[in-house]
This record gives sequence, C-alpha cells and structure tokens, in this order.
Amino acid sequence: MKSRNTIEEYYEYRDKIGNRTELYRVVAKRYGVASALYPGSHIDIAPSLVIPKVIYIDNFKGAISFFKNMEMIKKYIADKKEYEEPCDIVFMGQDYTGELDIESVDLIISQYAGFVGQATKKYLKASGILLCNDSHGDATLSRFDDDFEFIGVIGKNNRVIDTNLDDYFVLPRSKNVDLVKVKEKMKGPKYKLTAENYLFRKVI
Repeated sequence: MKSRNTIEEYYEYRDKIGNRTELYRVVAKRYGVASALYPGSHIDIAPSLVIPKVIYIDNFKGAISFFKNMEMIKKYIADKKEYEEPCDIVFMGQDYTGELDIESVDLIISQYAGFVGQATKKYLKASGILLCNDSHGDATLSRFDDDFEFIGVIGKNNRVIDTNLDDYFVLPRSKNVDLVKVKEKMKGPKYKLTAENYLFRKVI
C-alpha cells in the first residue's frame, strides 16, 4: 500500500507544480546532459525520466520521507524512462549549501529553492549548464557572475531561445541591478522582459 502511495504523492505534487518533464527533456537533449544535480528538489523526480543520473538534495522532512521508498521510485522511473541505460538516482537528505561528496555533473537544476547556482556551481563541470528561474533571484546572480555565461531562455512551449539575450535582465529606465538587495530580499527584480527559466553555461 505504501509503495503505491509514494507514486500517487508524486502525481499530486506534479499536478500542483506542473509537469516539468518536457522542460528537462528539451534541456537534456539540447546540451547532451547525462548527469544532473537538483538541490531543493522536494519530490520532483521528473528529471530522472530523461536524464540517466540525477542527484536530488533536500532537507525537507516530506522529501526525506518520500525518498525512503527508493525501490518503488526506481521501479517507476525504470518503467517510464526515455533512455536505454539503467537509471541512477541518489537522494541526499541535507542542506545543499553544505559540503557535498559528489562528482561533478552536466546540469544543475534550480527551481524555487534559493541561490542554488551560487551554492553548488563548484559541482558543475566546465561548460556545464545551469537551468534556473529568478523567483528568488538565482538567475539574476548568475547573470552577473563571471563564472557563468548567459546562453538562453526557455520560451513558450519549452522552446530554447538564444537570440536577443541583451533584452533580458534590463530594468526600466536602464537602472542598475542592486545585487545586494537581491541577496537580502531573495527575490528577482522586475525586469522589462522576463522568462520562466534561464540557461547559463559555466565558463571555467
């Protein structure tokens, strides 16, 4: 009974946040992603459907409880995955800002979980991709971080847009972005043009 409820819990959560499988699929395919790190993942296991190796990190009790049923999760992924190799799923029930004993990855996923890119970029391979939104200002900090190159946004229908990128992260009346304020408020500024998700490439 418990096994079935684990997947039902995921479906309920997916209905609440929206199904992000296509988002992860598009990014994984475009940039040849074979491994990913997902700090603050909660129970969003959609990346494992399209990426062979995913490390999930969350210190929330609900996530820790969910991932205790790893056998059922792996069985579900094995039945639904879109790649040939076996799925490799790791869960770490801890704060992602602490030291992590992991190998570097091709992709870091940041969705509504704070300054993920800043805290975990050392685990991203050179030329690896950061997928993030700006709900807490993570995309803004990455945009003005020399370790990252802004390479695209995810537009409607999960399409990657890599043209006219200078139009993003521009404030009205060409004001300067106050990064100190972004860090204090943990909120992205109101730019003239925004996107649901942003893509950055690690340059070192």
